[in-house]
This record gives sequence, C-alpha cells and structure tokens, in this order.
Amino acid sequence: MTDHSTPSPRERLFVALQHLLPQHGLSTLMHRLARVRWRPLKALLIRAFARLYRIDMSLAEEPELSAYPHFNAFFTRALRPDARPLDPAPHAVLCPVDGTISQIGRIAAGRLIQAKGHDYGADALLGLANGAAHPFDGGVFATIYLSPSDYHRIHMPLAGALAEMTYAPGRLFSVNNSTAKLVPGLFARNERVICRFATEAGDMAMVLVGAIFVGGIETVWAGAITPPHSGRALQHWEYRNDADPIRLARGAEMGRFNLGSTVILLFPPGRVAWDTNLAPGQQVRLGERIGIRQSSI
Repeated sequence: MTDHSTPSPRERLFVALQHLLPQHGLSTLMHRLARVRWRPLKALLIRAFARLYRIDMSLAEEPELSAYPHFNAFFTRALRPDARPLDPAPHAVLCPVDGTISQIGRIAAGRLIQAKGHDYGADALLGLANGAAHPFDGGVFATIYLSPSDYHRIHMPLAGALAEMTYAPGRLFSVNNSTAKLVPGLFARNERVICRFATEAGDMAMVLVGAIFVGGIETVWAGAITPPHSGRALQHWEYRNDADPIRLARGAEMGRFNLGSTVILLFPPGRVAWDTNLAPGQQVRLGERIGIRQSSI
C-alpha cells in the first residue's frame, strides 16, 4: 500500500485531475446514487461492487445482498458480533477500523508525518488556530486508510466520554498514498470531523477525514454531519459540561463513513505506546491491539 518512491507521471496526472474536478459536486452525486432504492440499479451496484472487491459476506450480520435497501446500507453493513473479537488485555488500545497503516509515530514539534517529505501541523488537523495550544505535541499518532473493500464503521479504541466535536469544511482530495505524496497538508485540507474524548489514556482525538466520493460522515450521537459539504466556517460542539455525558464503551461504534476514507488517532505524550511491529503499509483489523495504555488519569 505505502510506497515512498518518487511520484510517477501517472500519479502526478491523477492528482492534477483532482484539482480540476468538482470534488464536492461529485461527492454529493455519489451520496444520492448510493441511496437509490430502485431494485434493478441498487442490485447492479451492490453485486458489481461485491464481485469487484471480493467482499466476504459471511462476515456480515446480513449475508444476503438482496436484503439491503440501497448501496449505502450494504457499504456500511454491520459485521457479525464474533467477526472482530476485541483484544481482552485491559490496557490494550484497540484498532478502531479495518484498514491499512498509512503513517504511525510521534508528534514532534507539533507535526505529523503525512508521507516522505511531507508533514503537517496537529493544530491545523484539529481545526485550531495556527500555533494554538493542544495536548498532543510529543505524543503519538496513527493514520489508518480505509480502502473501498474495508468495513466502514468506526469504533472506540478505548472507553471515553465525549468532550467536543468540530466539523472542519475543506477539500475532498483522494486520501490514497499517491495523493498523500503530492498534496501538502492533505489531511488538514480535506473536510473532516474531529472528535475528542476523555479516556483513561488522557485526551484522545479521533479525526474522521473525508475524501472524494465520500458521501457522508456520521457519528452515533449526532447522526449525519456531512452532507452538505458547503460552507467555510468551522462548527464546534461542546459536551464537557453536559449533565448527561455521552460515554462510549471500548470497542463500541462511534461513527461511520458513507464510502471510504481515513481515521487519524492522536494521544498525549506518555500515555500510549504503539506496538513496535506496526509500520506503514501493514493491514490492521478492528478490535486487535495496536498499542498499550501506559498510564491512567
């Protein structure tokens, strides 16, 4: 998956075309198409996708393709409860999705690695003003890419209470490796939903990054955040002082992509140590251990 070589002419053309495409318009069109209920069309879309990406429907809670009312219901299908067992170790940090490690490491001088020769600011990713204080400098991050064939619900790495949520409007570039090599600050430029939780490992940020053809991002507490994809202003919601706080268990579903994208996890320094065997290009699965919680708050 991850290739740090010099971008090829084909990759450069792929990225150049994205600058010209009506990214938001295409994503809105895909959102509508994915919800068409006319049986001949929805059946064609579902069967073609399942065949092209060799989807193993034996893992799905509903294995019959014909049972899904539209393509998006199939794409965001639930898995069987036993399909992704959670690591039982009490201090394990769980992988939140099925996907591939794009980058993983330390947040040094407030910067995250995007690809070879590219990094970007945690403040920009989090929707903060340039240079604004945040608890993640010196901590760790993991960027996990979801391919079209992956399970597209997002789950909690640790139990947590929702502290805040921010919607950051932006572009909708592809988030694959080719684009990551050629679009500076990609993940801080794309539309995204930033969720911060209070956990036993301190402040945890989960950033759900949109991409071209991603018809929507949802959370279990707020429902659909996008679409629409319009507007230039940040939207922010505070939950810290709620009388009835939103608490999600370790491994519980917290959101989903209506078509695929990327999740970025951030933890403060000294709280989480990633497993040493993790590296860019490695496939990971929901519920398996990707790190260890080092301390409690």
